[in-house]
Amino acid sequence: MLHESKKILSGKEVAEEVLDSLERRITTLRGEGVQPGLAVIIVGSDPASQVYVGSKAKAAQRCGFLSRKYELPEEITQRQLVEVIATLNQDEAIHGILVQLPLPSHIDSDVVIQAIAPAKDVDGFHFTNIGKLSAGHTADALLPCTPLGCMRLIEEVHGADLSGLCAVVVGRSNIVGKPMASLLLAANATVTVAHSRTPDLAKICAQADILVAAVGKPQLIMADCVKQGATVIDVGINRIANPAAGVGATRLVGDVDFESVNAVAGALTPVPGGVGPMTIAMLMHNTVRAAEAHHARARYPRSSPSMILPHV
Repeated sequence: MLHESKKILSGKEVAEEVLDSLERRITTLRGEGVQPGLAVIIVGSDPASQVYVGSKAKAAQRCGFLSRKYELPEEITQRQLVEVIATLNQDEAIHGILVQLPLPSHIDSDVVIQAIAPAKDVDGFHFTNIGKLSAGHTADALLPCTPLGCMRLIEEVHGADLSGLCAVVVGRSNIVGKPMASLLLAANATVTVAHSRTPDLAKICAQADILVAAVGKPQLIMADCVKQGATVIDVGINRIANPAAGVGATRLVGDVDFESVNAVAGALTPVPGGVGPMTIAMLMHNTVRAAEAHHARARYPRSSPSMILPHV
């Protein structure tokens, strides 16, 4: 939601709207004997990962999902982890499977993610879902949660049709940058993807009506990178030293220098409280969508997927 006085896009408020909008769909499913099921797998005891998993479990509980958490030891082998996923792929009660990243260094994340059945890939990372997004065939795809959440925030300002607007995505990761560009293209924006090899980054960014920063470098985007009145979506979550709060203290910042950019931007997401809550809300959305699709396939096995999978 955009606050006119502060120009701040509150991911917390929009995420609440998304979760509220799921209630009717969840009620419909439960009335037909279906409880959306989400399995979250975490390997090891990384503190940040534990926090993220806890937030996802809390949201799943609020939505009334069947929520299962699999805490696996750090020394688990890649083969054993894939076997856990294979079992969940066959579990009719589970509609969504999420593997919390990062994984220990001895495990190939790509192999693990590709082991998840595309129809249960609620993170939207499987090559099948990414390929459908890139080709524009999203009716039966599960889309990556963070880019999907960013699009929902952008819609708060510009609506669903971005025709005539220039968008710049800073970052080219498979998780955020590339799918973000695909979603912006699908909404009719004119899109540029910038990255670490882009010369004169500030000049490129300053042309954007919509600027998405997803590069993982704290406060990289300064005011000189931002067009007057632009919408700026900060995907970065970086922890930096905070000497003012004491020796060894830290604070969270994004890829955008909030104070300087806030003076220029027309709309800006904060860190924290911007994209983060949207990512979790869209994970819940994807789980409901996967449950609806599974139920529809069971009832109408000859139906076209495009007829049974609603969008956000």
